[in-house]
Amino acid sequence: APGTREALAAALAAPLVVFTSPAAVAAAAAHGPLEPAAAARWLAVGEGTRRSLLRAGAGALAPRRMDTEGLLALPALQSVAGCDIGLVTAPGGRGELAPALERRGARVLRADVYERIPVPPAPRAVAALRALDGPAWLALSSGEALATLLASLPADARARLLRADVVTASERLAAIARDAGFPRGVVAPSARPRDLVEAAAAAHPLA
Repeated sequence: APGTREALAAALAAPLVVFTSPAAVAAAAAHGPLEPAAAARWLAVGEGTRRSLLRAGAGALAPRRMDTEGLLALPALQSVAGCDIGLVTAPGGRGELAPALERRGARVLRADVYERIPVPPAPRAVAALRALDGPAWLALSSGEALATLLASLPADARARLLRADVVTASERLAAIARDAGFPRGVVAPSARPRDLVEAAAAAHPLA
């Protein structure tokens, strides 16, 4: 998009830079090497994003709680009045990070480097969901994605999905799942796939 390269350059030149997803890292890296400026600190919203930055040749710090609240609790983001903070992200999402940083007195240099496009489930996936027999788990990492999925499913497939147990990486997502109609769920210690699987297995083994 026009202006994306300029916005990204400005964001990456800030003394603090926040990446909100692995997709943001990949899109930014497509514009050129990711090289933190001297003394700059780069932050990632979660472990997957941090690892994406490492693969791109840049180190970053990620919170143990892998969401906006965990990121905002990092010491690096506590005293940011008058500070420029680069935000490498995409339109959509919860939209709470930039306003929270601005309330702390920071100037947010936002670079929207990719676009989230809702993709409805393929007919084959819907058929598999309808045919699902027995216990099932849904790993939930995005309230926005869940809303999009539920809105796009036929009524019978949606009803089958709502019988699944849900494993999330935060109490916020667990509350979203309950409000959507999922009766049971468990919160994992992080969004790492291994932690999600282990939390689900410990709560209610499928075997």
